[in-house]
Amino acid sequence: MAPQRNAGAGAEAELPEYAGHYLLESCLGSGGMGVVHLARGTSGMRVAVKVVHASYAKDPEFRGRFRQEVAAARRVSGAFTAPVVDADPEAGRPWMATLYIPGPTLSEQVKRNGPMDEAQLRRLMAGLAEALRDIHRVGVVHRDLKPSNVLLAEDGPKVIDFGISRPKDSELRTETGKLIGTPPFMAPEQFRRPRDVGPAADVFALGSLMVHAATGRGPFDSDSPYVVAYQVVHDEPDLTGVPETLAPLVLRCLAKEPEDRPTPDELMRQLRSVSAQYDTQVFIPAQREEKPPAPAPAEAPDAPAEPAVRRLGKRAALVAGALCLTVVGGLVSVQVFGDGEPASRTPAAQSAQSAPGGFGAWETASAGKSGGMPQCSYAERRLLCARPGLVFAVDPADGGILWRHAVEETVRGEPPVLSGGLVQPEVGLLGRPLEALDPATGEPAWQEDMPAYDGLRCVGDMLLLTRADGMVTGVDSASGRTRWSHRIPGQSVPYFTSFAGERRPAAYATSESADGSRTRVTAVDPASGDVRWEAELEGTLALVGAAEGSVYLVPEGATYGDVKAVVRYTPATGETRRVDLPVPVEQAAVGVHGDTVHLAGAGGSVVAVDMAAGKQKWRLETGVSRSSAPVSDGRHVYVTAPDGRLLGVDARKGKLLGQTRTRLGEDSDRVPASLPAPLVAGGHVYATAPDGTVFGVDGRDPAAW
Repeated sequence: MAPQRNAGAGAEAELPEYAGHYLLESCLGSGGMGVVHLARGTSGMRVAVKVVHASYAKDPEFRGRFRQEVAAARRVSGAFTAPVVDADPEAGRPWMATLYIPGPTLSEQVKRNGPMDEAQLRRLMAGLAEALRDIHRVGVVHRDLKPSNVLLAEDGPKVIDFGISRPKDSELRTETGKLIGTPPFMAPEQFRRPRDVGPAADVFALGSLMVHAATGRGPFDSDSPYVVAYQVVHDEPDLTGVPETLAPLVLRCLAKEPEDRPTPDELMRQLRSVSAQYDTQVFIPAQREEKPPAPAPAEAPDAPAEPAVRRLGKRAALVAGALCLTVVGGLVSVQVFGDGEPASRTPAAQSAQSAPGGFGAWETASAGKSGGMPQCSYAERRLLCARPGLVFAVDPADGGILWRHAVEETVRGEPPVLSGGLVQPEVGLLGRPLEALDPATGEPAWQEDMPAYDGLRCVGDMLLLTRADGMVTGVDSASGRTRWSHRIPGQSVPYFTSFAGERRPAAYATSESADGSRTRVTAVDPASGDVRWEAELEGTLALVGAAEGSVYLVPEGATYGDVKAVVRYTPATGETRRVDLPVPVEQAAVGVHGDTVHLAGAGGSVVAVDMAAGKQKWRLETGVSRSSAPVSDGRHVYVTAPDGRLLGVDARKGKLLGQTRTRLGEDSDRVPASLPAPLVAGGHVYATAPDGTVFGVDGRDPAAW
């Protein structure tokens, strides 16, 4: 990959200046979790350094996943992988350095030069088979082999990026929920049985990758990842364009059942005649001469644009079948506003009509073509939303845009929130000056530069900033003034979490004992920084909710992994209650409503646990690949699906009542990295979708959606 300057995920692409002893010189590429830099060590050796985004560095589960990635990459060695030179997964910004390998990725090569010829394909397959043999022999399964993870060096292909690989003996058995693979290169068992994925899944990916190298497309081709997933599980691959001499071997790699696929050693035996005659220049053909692009025609000045809001259909068809992959209807992409222009309020009468009883259904196209799923919170009768580069307010009555405010375009972990009577747009963004906005106009109310911080949490009327050395600063949300600054007893570096709906909001921090046998939970008063209470609980636990004077936890790793039990702790009485689940919930996202804990897992499981009764209440299989954290109003449970559907479930019986239509974006070849949870307020349910829309529906009757 060619180095680039000032490229990547916002300002993070060029920061920090050093990772350990390695000077970061330029950006090689970026993704949702981090930036890869070209760097030099003190000896002048060139390395590729992957630096985790600051917004993920504070997530203990993600740090565990990154430690696993480093361990997996270190275990693998061979001629067709990139060796690890150095790493520090415990740094404030975790990083890993591998030997820099010049050369394009397979994805770049095919895009630039077209499909490979037969000789190139045979040598590519032989090299990748040997790479998989080296990876599998140390007990590692890559699980994300795809064209962008294969470098074409002068001496052959190199497999890189072990971000979601899994050693067979690892305790981290499932994805963090932030990255689950790439559907066109995933094996059927990755959709059907994600916990049982073995080395044969990499062989299936190799078969898909070979079809891409031979034709420029995959063996299962669709604009929708959900349709691709269905094809992978049920349909036969399309090998049109694959050379006849290789097609039978590729077809064996693409067998539906893992046991029917060849092992890497079997592949190498089939290809031995060419693997012994490796042409080191085979992947470096003469580059095509490219003419400079013609100058773009002058564009007319932008005209003021209004929010695109339309009435939704009364009812969406329920989709049956494995994986619920049917895509219904077409999508209209509307550019509603550009950055930096004042928003004009569209009257509600022009935006949507009200249903009987005053419950209108509307949608607002808010993010253009590539904004992804907006993240929103609800406060003071308005939705406060954000996408990369923009914070905006939406009228929940009709979807009209009230105002918008430009922010830095970078990864954010959470929506803007209302605190101290002002909108706090920087929540979820780290390392930037703080500002607060007038909720009525979106104009800045105050701006303050702050010392460097690695964690930011809004709790009550305070902003809590955590430094890498463990010092915590409490900033008044209303004024931007510092109210207190000190360490939190019992927590070395507290990265706080909080939960909406508490009468007395608290900032919670957790830490585990050195042997992992106990978890310390500390509740902090955000106004003073004083400890309200602390408790030592048995096991390694992750905090997932708080309601009615109790906090709720699940075993460590279970926030994004398998949940086998739910724990409730009540500080007023010191009582701890644990409810074991009959069947674990895979890759669970968790929501709490009163005494009921709802879990949404991979493959579409939604589970209700009655903590008062001490038992599982119901379990529903929805068929969606995964979903957001569940949200409940007591009558219904709501979850968002990756294709933009909002599902409504009967909270008492666990029956699926209705769902909205799909709203896929233009980047539909990628599964969204995270799914914002729906919002419930005033009888309405509000949600966002991959096509950038924010929409509202009547929450009283999901069957009418």
